[in-house]
Amino acid sequence: MLKRVERQVLKDENDICVLAKDAKFPSPFESRLEFSCSARGPWNIAHTGMLIPEAHEVFVCAQSCLRGVVLTAAEMNAIDRFSNIIVRENNILEGDTEDLIIQSIGEILSKLSYTPKAILLYTSCIHHFIGCDLKLVYKKLREKYPDIEFTDCYMNPIMRKSGLTPDQIMRRQLYSLIDKCDTDYNSVNIIGNNYKTDDDSELVKIIKENKFTLREVPRTKDYREYKDMGRAFLNIIYNPAALEAGRYLKDKLDQRYLYLSLSYDFDEIKKNLYKLCEALNIDKIDFKENETNAEKALKNAKEIIKDTPISIDYTFTIRPLSFAKLLLKYNFNVVSIYADSFINEEEEDFKYIKENYPNIKIYATVHVKMRFVKRHTDKKILALGQKAAYFTGSNNFVNIVEGGGMYGFSSIEKLSNLMVDAFLNEKDMKKLIQFKGLGCENYETNRK
Repeated sequence: MLKRVERQVLKDENDICVLAKDAKFPSPFESRLEFSCSARGPWNIAHTGMLIPEAHEVFVCAQSCLRGVVLTAAEMNAIDRFSNIIVRENNILEGDTEDLIIQSIGEILSKLSYTPKAILLYTSCIHHFIGCDLKLVYKKLREKYPDIEFTDCYMNPIMRKSGLTPDQIMRRQLYSLIDKCDTDYNSVNIIGNNYKTDDDSELVKIIKENKFTLREVPRTKDYREYKDMGRAFLNIIYNPAALEAGRYLKDKLDQRYLYLSLSYDFDEIKKNLYKLCEALNIDKIDFKENETNAEKALKNAKEIIKDTPISIDYTFTIRPLSFAKLLLKYNFNVVSIYADSFINEEEEDFKYIKENYPNIKIYATVHVKMRFVKRHTDKKILALGQKAAYFTGSNNFVNIVEGGGMYGFSSIEKLSNLMVDAFLNEKDMKKLIQFKGLGCENYETNRK
């Protein structure tokens, strides 16, 4: 007899919620069976690889694993830059996975309407389980197709909890095709981001206004521009997930890297920008006007938003605690933070919130019980980020991921204005958050 399964409603918040005063850093929650909510805005490894212009992605894995990445390519209108090779049971039993990859690449190339400058070859868990000789595969491919560059990428979820994460590896491999060039001491790169850094940011303005050439993968128009990133004497990083990429390029190309962690603390922003000035050997700049504009925008937002409850999640920005601390200092009513863990740079922000705002709720996002939380509210909630919007059921939300490419005082000014807009104008939350890789579909258009 069939039994109708009703959606459960969570009766208590044990395991999924902890008050700031009781939370532990950096992981407030135990790692268990996980739930993935419908907020699809954050990028995955397939989105990131597509940033390399004139490159083609090939995923090699079992058919059941391909659905997500195929949909990724289709949704971002890049299916012509994507191919897949299916690993079947007979390939495992017969031990021909190396030949499968090599022969299939030949078939793919024969059917493409263009010859890619590079192929990003994503192998999967199965190749590591069975000891596939990937070094041999790449050696043969490079011998057979000398006019195409090949690099190794990995769709390997078994690596999520140990060593480098797939996201860190992908941000490193994004630069694996760059070769050493004659160093240009008037050339710098910003590395490790899915979004190009905002032209209005103090970071970019300092570089450009002092006549330095700035390169960044999301800015590149063609493969030659991408390769020219090898000319830079300095790589700038503000996303901690890209630190491994900085170390990799230092070892490979002898490029120095400068880590200027994304922050929303006025003093930390100035400290980072002064570090940049020193690295570029230019005089320190007075940021008083920038600071004033950011503060004015915050105060204006507070006047409009008033005491409306605010929820923020980790997909909104790399540093959700830093932004929460900023809002709290300006008397915004931050009531909840959705994050499963925090990066090391957030420790001081965590302590500040724990000591001064002990009753702020910290929620898990991947705990299985989050599937049953009440996703509806009768009162207005301003959500910062897609997951905060999903779990609160709010249509008043700021729809950005990974900080949206904003940095510095200008980011505070712009985010304040986005908060006002989200407060005054509802969005169709259920429709918007289901699109994968927020903004990625625009990159090819922007490059033309």
